[in-house]
Amino acid sequence: MTAAKPSQAAKSPRRAVAAADRTRQPTEVRRRLIVEAAVPLIAERGYASVGVRDVAAAAGVSVGTVTYHFGSVQEILSEAMVLHIERYYAELSETAEQASSAAEALRLLVDALFTEDTDRHWRMWFDYWNAGDQGTDEAFARGQAQRYEAWHQQIRALAERGVAEGEFTGDDLDGFTVRFSALADGLALQRLRQVPALSTEDARRHLNRLIETELVRRSPA
Repeated sequence: MTAAKPSQAAKSPRRAVAAADRTRQPTEVRRRLIVEAAVPLIAERGYASVGVRDVAAAAGVSVGTVTYHFGSVQEILSEAMVLHIERYYAELSETAEQASSAAEALRLLVDALFTEDTDRHWRMWFDYWNAGDQGTDEAFARGQAQRYEAWHQQIRALAERGVAEGEFTGDDLDGFTVRFSALADGLALQRLRQVPALSTEDARRHLNRLIETELVRRSPA
């Protein structure tokens, strides 16, 4: 008598598959999830201290999954910084647009640039600078230049708005834009290093003083 064939249930069990691997998501969705997981890692540890294993653990996927979707850890971290920076400045733009005047918009912009929670943003911003200096990726360099340009355009647009609405006078809006951006970056670096010590209130005060000096309020008619 022939032996009975083993049932399906009697076959050797398959190796368990992680939930993230069981879910077949489009490539762009999976890439986005990995990048999203990298953002807080960079903010907490810094760009240079995050590796592919850290990102994989945070995203809940295998190292192989990460390396399948990205050619290098630098590619992941660059995209994560871009994602964070785009969100940050989109929120600043939205805040400024909702202001009732250019003066209020600039004040809200200054307030948003320096809070106890923005130190992490500034760390990422300077990491983003360094990544551009160290890399040879032309696409990354173009994207970085576009973000700098967009930031300058946002500042200048607010100054132009104040002049157009009769709130400010100013004959060097391009110069004001450069000086505002440079001062904000310099204050942020001093704020992070605390040499010499700089509070968020003092950082705001310096920027507001620049606005008051260069964009003079017009006297009521």
